[in-house]
Amino acid sequence: MLEQSIKDQVTNVFQGLTNKYTFQVQVADNHPKKSELIGLLEDVASCSNKVETQVNEGESLSFSILKNGEESNVKFRAIPNGHEFTTLLLAVLNMDGIGKNLPDETLTNRIKSITGKVALKSYISLTCTNCPEVVQALNIISFLNPNITHEIIDGAINQEEVDRLNIQAVPSVYANGESLHVGRSSLGELLGKIEKLAGSKFSASQTTKNYDVVVVGGGPAGVSAAIYSARKGFKVAIIAEKVGGQVTETVAIENMISIPKTTGAQLATNLMAHLNDYPVDILENRMVENVELKNGSKHLTTSLGEKITTPALIIATGASWRKLGVPGEEDHIGTGVAFCTHCDGPFYKDKKVVVVGGGNSGLEAAIDLSSIANDVTVLEFMDTLKGDQVLQDKLADKPNVSIITNAQTMRVEGDGSKVSALQYKNRESGDIKSIDTDGVFVQIGLKANSDVFSNLIDTNRMGEIEIDAHCRTKIPGIYAAGDVSVVPYKQIVIAMGEGAKAALSAFEDSIKGVLSTSSN
Repeated sequence: MLEQSIKDQVTNVFQGLTNKYTFQVQVADNHPKKSELIGLLEDVASCSNKVETQVNEGESLSFSILKNGEESNVKFRAIPNGHEFTTLLLAVLNMDGIGKNLPDETLTNRIKSITGKVALKSYISLTCTNCPEVVQALNIISFLNPNITHEIIDGAINQEEVDRLNIQAVPSVYANGESLHVGRSSLGELLGKIEKLAGSKFSASQTTKNYDVVVVGGGPAGVSAAIYSARKGFKVAIIAEKVGGQVTETVAIENMISIPKTTGAQLATNLMAHLNDYPVDILENRMVENVELKNGSKHLTTSLGEKITTPALIIATGASWRKLGVPGEEDHIGTGVAFCTHCDGPFYKDKKVVVVGGGNSGLEAAIDLSSIANDVTVLEFMDTLKGDQVLQDKLADKPNVSIITNAQTMRVEGDGSKVSALQYKNRESGDIKSIDTDGVFVQIGLKANSDVFSNLIDTNRMGEIEIDAHCRTKIPGIYAAGDVSVVPYKQIVIAMGEGAKAALSAFEDSIKGVLSTSSN
């Protein structure tokens, strides 16, 4: 099943294993996917003398991973190929105490401090680009805390269960039988939700850490700023939910100069690899929750309760998908309202969908959905589409796609378990109209992630941070770079350049005495 080149890579990945692992399969003899699952696991096991496969008769299809004969808290009710193949490999590595995705000491202690018992179930699709991050985070939590179990469930194999729960978006995470989370997430966000459910005895350290430069945000701008700062000899920390940021949601990247084609996932991996070449403290899976100014120093509190001070703060928190903000939207997120066609598009095969937004992201979503859904309607607020002409031309060739301009979305209609229609107003006539639909894909651009800093610095009406040509804000020692700032053209290459510029401005200010270093 696996190509030899893949086997060679797995062999290299597994060469550091110190414990024995067993893929223990439970599968019905007549299950149509039996040979596919066993073939995959035997191929993986053949890459290391520390891994083996055992097959037992079962009622359906599943497998767990045993460490030195002891069963773990994680079970796969899936065949982890496609996007989830890495999840399988990381599960083995993480059980062995290795893998670059393992959390730092503070986060590990927080996971171990959860007190209640939690049975997690993640419903996924092998075509989902957001699912692996969620599944891998929940696996780590389960490996580190004996009170928590986790099942990874492929909806395509367990369709009856998915239909019974009326799951229309992935990943969908259930905890103790109740919905916990739907869609893209980070380990930090998921951990917070589990803590609220199960309780925790975690107590944050009161020790304050001091840095010369703190970068908030792990996207292209943030990583660029951190690397440039480290190259200038600063003591640097980068605080982020995840290194890669918004770019991890991009499937194809073809405008990174000198790199004709790459993916968001690969670029995020490269960003982390480059960051690891420098002595930067990488504080992932947390956010900055509060910032105070004291005698020119910036005092930050993270979502883990950590206290951090710095004379130079570079804000590179990027932007996140905007919501419609209309009645019915929040009620149907995960049950008819979606933001990712790659993840949730397959749920709308042969159905009717509406895409709200006529920019590049909206047109790309409509093109993607046109090969899945029977009928696709694009709603654009302005009187013409805003997307690139090449995308408009592609869309014009799709016979099942219709476009409505001058349309203001008013309401998403449904019963809470599914969407039935979308109501909009014709901005020319004022008439209220309704479109029968099974799903609504929101593609109306991005909102700057600046809220936590807005009491200190100036922002425009879109929340973008006001900066000068050198990335300086009105507060000495606070800089902003990338999509969170007012700099036009939200592009990866521009964000990288702005991150470098912010770091160089901080260095220039330190030379001129505007800043004083906070570390020895």
